[in-house]
Amino acid sequence: MTAEIISIPRAALHEQVASRLRQMLVENQLAPGAKLNERELCEVLNVSRTPLREAIKMLAAEGLVELLPNRGAIALQLTEADVLNTFEVMAGLEGQSGELAATRITDGELAEIRAMHFEMMAAYTRRDLPGYYCLNAAIHNAINTAARNPVLSVTYRQVNARLQALRFRSNQDEEKWGRAVREHELMIEALTAHDPLAMRAVLVAHLNHKRDVVIEQLRAAIAPPATSAKA
Repeated sequence: MTAEIISIPRAALHEQVASRLRQMLVENQLAPGAKLNERELCEVLNVSRTPLREAIKMLAAEGLVELLPNRGAIALQLTEADVLNTFEVMAGLEGQSGELAATRITDGELAEIRAMHFEMMAAYTRRDLPGYYCLNAAIHNAINTAARNPVLSVTYRQVNARLQALRFRSNQDEEKWGRAVREHELMIEALTAHDPLAMRAVLVAHLNHKRDVVIEQLRAAIAPPATSAKA
């Protein structure tokens, strides 16, 4: 495991450690099912065990890691059924967010989302996947915020947290990454037109495409290696 050692301010130390661990989970520096080695993580993050353990408890409460008796913590590993069920819920939440945002978004919020979209497109042109994904997530969060429904926002964050790593890896296929970018362009058009039905449709389709890519990747990862036929 490699990660840049960072110096973290004392204020809310465990929260900042939790944020860094989330990033490591998303970027697969902590693979699904991997044990969280406290000694190694303390060295990587340059912190003591106390804030690290508090951060791990936060991630456990969010469902991102599992605490096992006498075994420590392991990174969340979703089954195919887990993925299908979670994406089914997430598509509904994204669609609802988009529909409400299209009717409630302010000019300032729309301008901010457009600006993030242009930055995201620049990251896509550079094939900067971490930078792209950070802006991508910020755009989806901004759309959710523009929906102005706090109950929806809390539920959205809880469910979406389980899918972040899978959504990140779904863009590693060049063709499917390009399709996701085109869908984001359609989101901007629907928001600009204040068209709730178009916004719901593109977001639901966007999530369903992500689901299909993730399922394909999961199945490929567990498929037995092909054997060459004997002469």
